[in-house]
Amino acid sequence: MTNFVKKSEINSKWYEIDAKNAVVGRLATIISKILRGKNTPKYTPHMDHGDFVVVKNVELLKFTGNKFENKKYYKHTGYPGGIKETTPEKLSKKKPDEILKLAVKRMLPGGPLAKKQLSKLKIYTGENHPHTSQSPETIDISKLNNKNVLRK
Repeated sequence: MTNFVKKSEINSKWYEIDAKNAVVGRLATIISKILRGKNTPKYTPHMDHGDFVVVKNVELLKFTGNKFENKKYYKHTGYPGGIKETTPEKLSKKKPDEILKLAVKRMLPGGPLAKKQLSKLKIYTGENHPHTSQSPETIDISKLNNKNVLRK
């Protein structure tokens, strides 16, 4: 018999990740696993028992290859001929946090549960963030795998 997690058993932790020189896709996979709760032994797919993730220095994210200039993000306004496209290069000037948010959002399953899980992601430019009182646990992604961070 499978034991599922009850709402009363859920204790959310806080994690802090420094995105300096981190590769976008690799960072997004780590964050999406934490948001879904797959890093805990009692993972339940239909429950939101993921943890909070605070990402700082998001303006220093890196892409491998030529993706920074060549990759395209598309959105549609809903009107005929209303397809819009942008690149990470343009997006990083306007909203640098949107690049990581889009990558994580697309790694989560669609639906109301994914929206709730994505709301636990806090992204900030620079070193400072207002969540120091939660005393987040720091995750060094360069120690998880040396490919997670670009060293040039």
